[in-house]
Parts: sequence; C-alpha cells; structure tokens
Amino acid sequence: MDSCVFCGPARARAFLENEGALALWDALPVTRHHALVIPKRHAVDYFDLTREDLLACDDLIRKVREKVLELDPAVAGFNIGVNAGPAAGQTVFHCHFHIIPRRVGDTENPRGGVRRVLGRCSAEGV
Repeated sequence: MDSCVFCGPARARAFLENEGALALWDALPVTRHHALVIPKRHAVDYFDLTREDLLACDDLIRKVREKVLELDPAVAGFNIGVNAGPAAGQTVFHCHFHIIPRRVGDTENPRGGVRRVLGRCSAEGV
C-alpha cells in the first residue's frame, strides 16, 4: 500500500526483523526504548492478521524484550498493546504492537495497567 507509513520508508529504520515482521523504535515514545512490532504484510488491524503474521510478531515481541533488557537492566516490566479501530485510538491503519518498557517508579501507581484508561464498567450487558 503506497500511502502506508509502515509499508514504505519506515522499514529502513528496523532494528530487528524476521521473515514476517519488523521492529522499530517508536518515533513518539512514551518511555525510553518504546518499540513497535509491525507485520510486513499490510494488515489494517489486529483482526486482519493471519496466524503466520501473529507468530512472526510474537517472535519479534520476545526478541524486542530481550534487546530492551540488554540496553536497560532497570526495566522491570512491559505493557504490550495494540489499538484496533478509530474508537480504540488507532491512527495508523497498519497493525502494530506497542512494546512499552516500564520501570519501578515511572508512574505513581501502575496497578490496573490499561484499565486506568477507561476505568471500570458494570458487568451488565456483558
């Protein structure tokens, strides 16, 4: 896809790759060493990924973790996320996984992780 940022020049910035996916440092990181894992095949969102895409991305997510831990032993955890659709915050319509390193003390209270974005809802309608 010609107009897709991840199908074009961004690929040259890959610091890791395998047959089906590549990893880039995020251009707008929320923490140091925030990375993106991107399938090489254009897929609009998570639900467009094939099993092969998922396996390639999972392989790189694990390798990114190893690389980040080598670069910064203070990393004590990770948030791994993907936004699927505009209502979920997706702005680049080529699926990508955010690998966000976390360090003790980087936020006052990390409990709840992504649940803090929306809060809680009742179980009604589940």
